[in-house]
Amino acid sequence: MMPLINFTEPFAILVALVLFVLVLFLGKETKKSVFLAVELGIFLLIIAGHSFEFSISDAAELQNIYARCITVDFVFILLSFISYLWVDDIEAKAGKKKSIDDSLSWFWSKV
Repeated sequence: MMPLINFTEPFAILVALVLFVLVLFLGKETKKSVFLAVELGIFLLIIAGHSFEFSISDAAELQNIYARCITVDFVFILLSFISYLWVDDIEAKAGKKKSIDDSLSWFWSKV
């Protein structure tokens, strides 16, 4: 059985990327990080589903497809997490909330 969301197909990756960018734009414009948190949760559910399907599949070809899907899932999770931190920082500055720390300072200091 093929995965429900097959990230080995370029069209599926393109659709996921467009939806990711739209949610990122929505979160940035509204200054609400909850949109990115939901998106991150959805990608975590997708990777959980792909991991479960990987564990129950017995065909080597299907395991290869699931492994590539899981790799793409990890990339989207990383992008979603960094985007969440960015929009959360924007939301804290807009609401004049005192932030415990600068969430992205660890990331930008390494770049």
